[in-house]
Amino acid sequence: MLSIPAVAGAQAANPIVVTARPGDDVDLDDAIVVNHAALVRAGAPDPLGAVARDVAGVSLSDAVGNAHAPNLVYRGFSASSLQGNAQGLAVYVDGVRFNQPFGDTVAFDLLPPSAIDSVTIKDVNPVYGLNALGGVVEIATRNGRSAPGVEIYGAGGGDGRYGEVRGGGEAGWSRGGWSGYVAFDAAHDGGWRAHSPSTLYTGLVDAGWDGARAGIHSKYLGALTDLSGNGPSPIQLLAADYRAVFTYPDRTRNRFDRISLHPWASLGDHGRIEASLYWQRLGQRTTNGDIADVAGCADAPGLLCLEDAPLVGSNGAAIADSPGAVPYGVLNRGQTSTRASGGLVQYVDKRALFGGENVAVLGVSHDRSTTRFDATTELARLAADRELVGPGPIIAQPDGAITPVSLRTATRYTGLFVAETLPLGPRLIAELELRYNDAQVRLDDLIGTALNGSHSYRRVNPGIELDFKATPGFTLRAGYAEANRAPTPAELACADPASPCSLTNFFVGDPDLRQVVARNWELGASGRTKGAWRLEWLVSAYRTTSHDDIQYLSSATLGRAYFQNVGRTRRQGVEASAVVARGAWTVRAGYAFTDATFRIPLVLNSPLNPAADANRQIAVRAGARLPGIPRHRLTLSLDNETGALAFGADLRAQSGQVLFGDEGNALAPTGAFATIDLHASVRLRRGVHLFVAVSNLLDRRYVTFATLAPTAQVALADAPGASDPRSESPGALRHWLAGLRARF
Repeated sequence: MLSIPAVAGAQAANPIVVTARPGDDVDLDDAIVVNHAALVRAGAPDPLGAVARDVAGVSLSDAVGNAHAPNLVYRGFSASSLQGNAQGLAVYVDGVRFNQPFGDTVAFDLLPPSAIDSVTIKDVNPVYGLNALGGVVEIATRNGRSAPGVEIYGAGGGDGRYGEVRGGGEAGWSRGGWSGYVAFDAAHDGGWRAHSPSTLYTGLVDAGWDGARAGIHSKYLGALTDLSGNGPSPIQLLAADYRAVFTYPDRTRNRFDRISLHPWASLGDHGRIEASLYWQRLGQRTTNGDIADVAGCADAPGLLCLEDAPLVGSNGAAIADSPGAVPYGVLNRGQTSTRASGGLVQYVDKRALFGGENVAVLGVSHDRSTTRFDATTELARLAADRELVGPGPIIAQPDGAITPVSLRTATRYTGLFVAETLPLGPRLIAELELRYNDAQVRLDDLIGTALNGSHSYRRVNPGIELDFKATPGFTLRAGYAEANRAPTPAELACADPASPCSLTNFFVGDPDLRQVVARNWELGASGRTKGAWRLEWLVSAYRTTSHDDIQYLSSATLGRAYFQNVGRTRRQGVEASAVVARGAWTVRAGYAFTDATFRIPLVLNSPLNPAADANRQIAVRAGARLPGIPRHRLTLSLDNETGALAFGADLRAQSGQVLFGDEGNALAPTGAFATIDLHASVRLRRGVHLFVAVSNLLDRRYVTFATLAPTAQVALADAPGASDPRSESPGALRHWLAGLRARF
């Protein structure tokens, strides 16, 4: 079920299991917890889908065109696998930072769904370190004590054209203080859009010992994923074929391994020391086919030009035009190899004070990484079905507009933090947090010197919250907190307007960027009632102002962009959620209003925007809406579990959003939409359930992400005459999934 607010940090009786998370025993009063029962409520485990279904403030957008790698947006801030998306949420898995160090990206496809025990959403808290501008996502995995026995599941489904199969399971065991756990998931689907298959293998192993006063767990998290996500398509193309993609291939292959240790020990009657230590590696290979402004030179017949400049190969010679090969495009190929390690150690002290419980946390964290990034851009031919076909010569423009890249980066992130939950009487509690962040980023260009650089960022972030328990079932709170985000190696290597990079992370400059500082104010209330009708509710109002916010902005060169500080931006809004239960019935409802705006006027490049001036620029006024963030979102769920039968329905509705590339808000936003999902299960025998789920029951067509694309440069045989640059990522059509789940 959905818990609001979370029950503050109680641990079970002997033996207990402890996993160190930054300040895990503080700021729990308004945390939103989606537990394992909710994650599997529709049959097959679906952690992100469950969070979006139950938490109105969380929406998922399909920027890359693959359901396994969505953008998670909370309060206008994102956790995304897409480099170039402004990352503003700190994500932790079992107390270990999950934002990948090269670009702070978050690859949710690397997590095994069966192994997820809970997902917790928290508001801004400085204790969680870098990137917690809009809040924190904590993901906890299962172990042999929390998930005893064996469970397996298998499922298949589709939408009438493309199918999918998935399966997996878990096994947990404990005896005395010892426990063991293993989980594995596999999935393959054809992708509901054209040319978009995916295959994923993910798993977790946990082995540990927990006594009355000490314990240790070791964990292995691994993944092999192969995702095709071909991004937005022009709206006129989607009108002709809702499944169509603009260009392809766009393929990402990941291999991820993480080993972690989680020791803890009691110190006396009140204290406990705990740690999370890890080593991990991520290997990623990307292939992206894209449109490029390449054509025969007007003043040099027989040669190719890129925007009137001769196209040059890696051998230094001009590239010849090939009759019959037009139109041209490019294949962007990238390879990233990251090694990271680090840990968190904290001391937690709990004791009675002033009629309540005083909780003090003192900790230190250190994360370090090295990354090798290599990329090339290869001239390609655009086939009739808009596939980019190679092989072709490697492009190396003398001006750096397109050139091979070989880069090594190193990061060192250190944090010192203290948190105090201080009772000021039987009904008033003060939560105090303070954290010092030190971030060091070094870049070494392995081809030349353009990318060389060393950058240092430091900041002290405070936080305070007062909680007043007006009655046993009604609490008021008010708080203020600060958080910061240091520019990532990826952003620092692509921050020169004169030398922009492509949308697939090809870096050509290294000017400095300022760190982002977010200041957050929040008011809220929560409550619960007991009786025949059980009610839990939570209301929050917040305002977060980000200073020196970093955005990924279009350059004057088609298909290129760069990172830049854009001054102040603001996210403010209201969230309300409630759970009502009586007997076998449970109703969940939530509403979120998010007002996300620029706070200073800007002039930005937007070469594809119809409202751009002669210099291909647009004016952004103070108060213009930030792109990609819906203002209104509503969730409503109804569930019943009676005997052997369980069934439910979910409604999700949200308003439209501004297009990326239209920061001036001159174009119409995307349309509002609502979808209805159904799910049901029946117990065939003890421990064996048959389940079925239908998503987008009414087969609605809707949009979760939108931008601008060079539509007019490509002759669309399936949409003749298309010229509208608006390009959208469509939502999935009606889809069914059926399967069996058995627990032994």
